[in-house]
Amino acid sequence: MASSSTTCGTLLFFASTIFLSTLISEPASAALVQQQPLVLQYHNGILLKGKITVNLIWYGKFTPTQRSIIVDFLQSLNSPRAASPSAASWWMTTEKYKGGGASTLVVGKQILDENYSLGKMLKNSNLVYLAARGGHMAGSINVVLTSADVYVDGFCSRCGTHGSTRGPARFAYAWVGNSETQCPGQCAWPFHQPLYGPQTPPLVAPNGDVGVDGMVINLATVLAGAVTNPYNSGYFQGPATAPLEAVSACTGMFGSGSYPGYPGNLLVDKASGASYNANGVNGRKFLLPAIWDPQSSACSTLV
Repeated sequence: MASSSTTCGTLLFFASTIFLSTLISEPASAALVQQQPLVLQYHNGILLKGKITVNLIWYGKFTPTQRSIIVDFLQSLNSPRAASPSAASWWMTTEKYKGGGASTLVVGKQILDENYSLGKMLKNSNLVYLAARGGHMAGSINVVLTSADVYVDGFCSRCGTHGSTRGPARFAYAWVGNSETQCPGQCAWPFHQPLYGPQTPPLVAPNGDVGVDGMVINLATVLAGAVTNPYNSGYFQGPATAPLEAVSACTGMFGSGSYPGYPGNLLVDKASGASYNANGVNGRKFLLPAIWDPQSSACSTLV
């Protein structure tokens, strides 16, 4: 048996966009929208902290460049050497959650399944089966990454999930899919025009790959959720079966001044024109979503 939480990427964001887009036409109008206090309740459960091994199960065909973007992102979460604003400073917000603490993500096993051993149409049970290939080590997160030609039950109505198995061999797992050819308007926004709401021009992806740069956004979302709510007893708002967590509670927000359909004020790379808000290792740049800060009870952005 397994329990799981879902991140809808930008989906929750666009549900409100349809209504709010009739009220807001430009950034100056964002002040008309009253922000309600956001509180994620702590349910007194275990949070992950310390050294956390992230095992990657690559399902389908990924190029070496695509894999390096994901690995560089994970390594960036613990790299204090990157220029500010950094992916590491974004991750440090998870340390503020009561019951948790400092955590260091370390890339562990990388398992390649390029021959689609379970086919190209996966069920939720298949994801747990694939995740188990990463082992059952406590304090680890096994992440299944599916390529653009793999269909997963519920994909596009959700962009990723995280959860845990039950029983003596319990482990935490997560899944994120490449949405480039299936639903980029839902799971790779703002690097693709949204399915709903204002049709503003998409931003240039910082690593030149709409699908994988979108995966980074959703991977950041599920990892923050897995650390602050690994067993459905940590921090979340709403029902445990459909919780709003550290990042999914702030969905669609990337920079200051964001509102439905507008990701906020971001940094722009002069050479490529790409939008980003976080620096990482090997000269990488990423766009990371807002994360809930328990000290301010508000969604916090890097820029």
